[in-house]
Amino acid sequence: MNPQEAVEKALSLSTADECVVLVDEGSTANLRFAGNTLTTNGVARSSRLTVLSIVGASVGVVSRAAVRPDQLADVVAAADAAARDAQPSEDAQPLVPARMSDDWDEPVEPTSIGVFADLAPALGDAFGAAEASGRRLYGFAEHGLTSTFLGSSTGLRLRHDQPEGRLELNAKSPDMTRSAWTGLSTRDFAGIDVAALDETLAQRLEWAKRRISLEAGRYETILPPTAVSDLLVYLYWSAGARDAADGRTVFSKPGGGTRVGERLSETPIKLYSDPARPEIACAPFVIAHASSREQSVFDNGLPLERTDWIADGVLSNLLQTRHSAGLTGLSATPQIGNLAFEGPDGGRTLPEMIASTERGLLLTCLWYIREVDPQTLLLTGLTRDGVYLVENGEVVGEVNNFRFNESPVDMLSRLIEVGAPEQTLPREWSDYFQRAVMPPVRVSDFNMSTVSQAN
Repeated sequence: MNPQEAVEKALSLSTADECVVLVDEGSTANLRFAGNTLTTNGVARSSRLTVLSIVGASVGVVSRAAVRPDQLADVVAAADAAARDAQPSEDAQPLVPARMSDDWDEPVEPTSIGVFADLAPALGDAFGAAEASGRRLYGFAEHGLTSTFLGSSTGLRLRHDQPEGRLELNAKSPDMTRSAWTGLSTRDFAGIDVAALDETLAQRLEWAKRRISLEAGRYETILPPTAVSDLLVYLYWSAGARDAADGRTVFSKPGGGTRVGERLSETPIKLYSDPARPEIACAPFVIAHASSREQSVFDNGLPLERTDWIADGVLSNLLQTRHSAGLTGLSATPQIGNLAFEGPDGGRTLPEMIASTERGLLLTCLWYIREVDPQTLLLTGLTRDGVYLVENGEVVGEVNNFRFNESPVDMLSRLIEVGAPEQTLPREWSDYFQRAVMPPVRVSDFNMSTVSQAN
């Protein structure tokens, strides 16, 4: 049974007042390598059926993996029964009206190991160059394709095919005392310059030959796009309108309400999501397998369009379902599966920013990020795989790692410079969020709270 048939059959079997069915067909391919040698490769397939039964204002949700045709009726019956036993849902709304994707009837085309046809030879060349220069390359390449089919009793028949991939490269010195990392996000692994990535790693290992000890403190700091994305993705995840209206978050207004309309940065920055942005394109409609304070199953199929979260430095929107929009009086602006951050036109590249730095730190990436205080969105975490000291426009050596304590919201008010945006990979959150376009930024007084012994 193909996904389209599963949707139609499940809808026909439901005895609930209304029903929404989601079928996710997934496939992945991967390459893994260590010590300049390819170690493993493989492919995998997955399938998941989610049935959302609605009786009155109550919802029953049942989700199962690898459902066989003879098991379909049991899954639907379980969802119908759960809906009849459930309390009314406070986020209940009319289901989205009928609409159909042009490619609804097309077959699913899974990814395959062939997606690495250009990457694999380039990796082989990089392994050879690294071996000749005394470096060891480790890492992996992974590509996934998920086809989501959404059908409802109101006549919705929507489909979205989501490709996403990532490449992570880690270089180490022969004695394993120096380490450098780089990574990228891609839809199809086309046009990746592996040699340039390896050259970047080689340069960072060369910088690390000189070790410099620095005390904890506040430093002018250059954050590359990957580090910026990890901080701003967390900001985005924390931007729920309902929690803000309830006084729980950094976006809550003292005395009640939200901070929408308040200036967060004197720099005319933009933070937005756009399903149609080509390099980070994502689903143009809501896909919700369960309700939460930031999403609602009743919004399944709701069209999505570009949404500005911050415009010209001003907080413009928060994550809203139709239900929470009614509570807050703001527009319904559901979560979208990508994120872009931009500053004024003419932003400089990371090397250009380094060349203009009198004295400051240059980070590689952040990890083990955890929330300390939701009221300020204070985050803590560690630096990783290279913190470098820049003096008079040149990197003069590698310094020790730090634990940082920073709020990305407060950081936006201390921006000195916003560079040229580029597609990047959030290293900490890459298992959950890969579609990001971010610039490097220069920040004053970045809080390196303690020296870390992590290597």
